[in-house]
Amino acid sequence: MRVLFASSLLAVLTASLAAPQAPVVDLGYAKYQGTVNRDTGNVQYLGVRYAAAPTGSLRWREPHAPEATSGVQLANKQPNTCMQAGNGANTVSPFLNSTSLTRRQTSDAPAASEDCLFLNIAAPASGKKNLPVVVWIHPGGYTWGDAYHYTPEDLVNEAGGQAIAVVIQYRLGVFGFLSSQKVHDGGVLNAGLLDQQFAFEWIQKHISKFGGDPSKVTIWGDSAGAGSGILHLVANNGNTHPRLFRGVITSSTYLPPLYDYNSRIPERVFSEVVDQSGCSSASDALACLRQTDVDVLNQANNNITAEGFYGLLTFTPVVDGKFLTDRPTVLLRRGHLNGDAVLSVTNTFESGRPNLVDPSTADTVKIPEYIANLWPELTQEQINEGAALYENAALGAPIDQAIAINSESVFICPTYWLLSALKGKGFKGEFAVPPGWHVNDLVYYFPNSITGQQFSSPPFNNTEFRNNFAQSFLNFVISQDPNVKWDPSNTLPHWPRWTEGGRAEMLFNKTEADEPVFKVTPTTDSFLKRCDFWESVSANSAQ
Repeated sequence: MRVLFASSLLAVLTASLAAPQAPVVDLGYAKYQGTVNRDTGNVQYLGVRYAAAPTGSLRWREPHAPEATSGVQLANKQPNTCMQAGNGANTVSPFLNSTSLTRRQTSDAPAASEDCLFLNIAAPASGKKNLPVVVWIHPGGYTWGDAYHYTPEDLVNEAGGQAIAVVIQYRLGVFGFLSSQKVHDGGVLNAGLLDQQFAFEWIQKHISKFGGDPSKVTIWGDSAGAGSGILHLVANNGNTHPRLFRGVITSSTYLPPLYDYNSRIPERVFSEVVDQSGCSSASDALACLRQTDVDVLNQANNNITAEGFYGLLTFTPVVDGKFLTDRPTVLLRRGHLNGDAVLSVTNTFESGRPNLVDPSTADTVKIPEYIANLWPELTQEQINEGAALYENAALGAPIDQAIAINSESVFICPTYWLLSALKGKGFKGEFAVPPGWHVNDLVYYFPNSITGQQFSSPPFNNTEFRNNFAQSFLNFVISQDPNVKWDPSNTLPHWPRWTEGGRAEMLFNKTEADEPVFKVTPTTDSFLKRCDFWESVSANSAQ
């Protein structure tokens, strides 16, 4: 009897040591139990549902609260990802003429599903309460990406255990950003952005149960995640109520065209979705699409995305008249913003990465044609002016000019428009470690995540650089100022705010001898003049 009891006790102890359990959190509609990382003591809650499955009649509807679930759910497994597509792959924009290519993107992430509105949470081992909160919005051009690739515990570690981290998922591609008059009349526009906002609202209600302070939330994203940050800053005319966050971090801001929801290009994309889904003869096309098999719809999602101009995405946010009442540049100029402070970092050669500018066109690219494909609503006069501006800028061969045009117009210049709108409440940095491409910085924020493995080792694997760079973002999360450091060994010099008069930014680079470089530099006049050009044509670029 004693032997049997001892064996049973040993089994229980072994199971307990193998999978440490975190406290059960009661959200009202469900109870979740997380797990404890035995190496760090930090607590993780994976796959927490924040909204109902947006399927069936809820396709292209605003997010809804989850239904009640009985019992305790073990939050130890990555959630389904949202349905995925890839980047544009065409050498010519489909909005200039008609071309077609096949699907080209695959994923090794968890199973993809429409039922994907989940988030992951990490809390420090200390168990402290009322901690600042960082919310990560993944990149992927509003068409691909997931929470699976981004371990929130990495951010907790970079905050020295002084913050709660949340990684969210949101509807993507055709499921999150289908637009047209019919979607407006019979559904909801910008569903993916509304998912993000719904997640922020969830955080306001529930993050205190995990140790977070809902009044100290900072949202942070890379690429489309950073672009989302700008859109939430200007959402609802800058008067989102109740307040959902206090600060925003943008890494490589992505600002594609935001057309009016019923303008030429969104309507054409909607028609293509209808045709490829077999709904062209239906009396109610949107109702037919809601009944279409998810795999059929996602095949159209992939086909249409691949048909886009090389490196660009087709399903992106639109001006809907409600959540986004105008183009971002217009709303930024008005200065009514939902947050108080911004930290923005761009990479030197955002579009040098081969999947953003087609390297096979190095010997054939013509800059006027490239600009026309990139921004298909520009006038010929604007195209010619832009081509002349970059030709005279001594940036190198035409392919180098194309890379600069893509980098600046899509990613870098929107960052300065944001900083100007903040009027001295923002910090600007540049990640310049060679090659300085888009997403080269991700591995520094998420070194232990799938993303860190996907993008290999850091371009500059230096402890001082890694700590100074990554900690800057979390210092901002904690105090809204990267100069207030939790780590006394951090050697980053004083980082001044970016102002129209000072225009100072922090350079993160390395020497040829592999020594870290942290240096305050001014934004150059010639560069800002090119940004002025892109802002001057923003009515046609739909930015």
